[in-house]
Amino acid sequence: MVMDLLGPSLEDQFNKCGRRFSLKTVLMIADQMLERVELMHSRHLIHRDIKPANFVTDGGRGSGNFIFCIDFGLSKRYRHPRTLQHIPQREGRSLTGTPRYASINNHLGVEQSRRDDLESIGYVLVYFLKGGLPWQGLKAKSATKKYKLIMEKKQSITIPTLCQGCPSQFAEYLAYCRSLKFEAKPNIAYLRGMFRDLFRSQGYTNSNSSLDWDWNRIDSASGGNQTSSSSGPPQGTDPHGYGGGMGQHQGAPMDQQDYGGKRN
Repeated sequence: MVMDLLGPSLEDQFNKCGRRFSLKTVLMIADQMLERVELMHSRHLIHRDIKPANFVTDGGRGSGNFIFCIDFGLSKRYRHPRTLQHIPQREGRSLTGTPRYASINNHLGVEQSRRDDLESIGYVLVYFLKGGLPWQGLKAKSATKKYKLIMEKKQSITIPTLCQGCPSQFAEYLAYCRSLKFEAKPNIAYLRGMFRDLFRSQGYTNSNSSLDWDWNRIDSASGGNQTSSSSGPPQGTDPHGYGGGMGQHQGAPMDQQDYGGKRN
């Protein structure tokens, strides 16, 4: 088996940058994360563990501009690849993924679908822009009680309060994600367009230079060897941004009961 050697995760880069990204970098991250997840959804899969550690940079073989989505251990088919029949909405499911970025419905035990990946991306973007989320650092006597506190905080805090200090597009993004019905196909073109319009309104330009990204500017200032280059993926990697390619994940497991079968 041949696997791509990729670079630091976005969590690693976030730490390198003092746990705060510039608005420009967050908007460029948003565009690539949404593109990766849209492709995954087109392959009938949901990720179910969107978090900074599961998105990595190209490892210095390219420009440092390309972000890959990794770790499909919790991914699952949300619809049948031939009939396109969507899995049914069920309740009483276990929390799946990382609680910090989990959707409210995931906390509530509702079966995940495309909307949940999108909501998790929203929390990641606010985390990057503000340096943290209000439900971090909560103390409890057990993991179960802590997850309940996180859920209650997410439910109680309003979207405008969560996104205070961020451009209004971030609140609009989260409101849109939370409004989606279980089987709805998210309009990712609309979401990417909203963030791209904000990018342009700020006077930002994407020069396809590694120095467009906060972490590469830090490397350059400290004597690193990052150089300007194309913003495409490094040669030899999956051009869609999936570490190791998507082919190995097309057999992702699905519960027997997901398409009307009996529960084991």
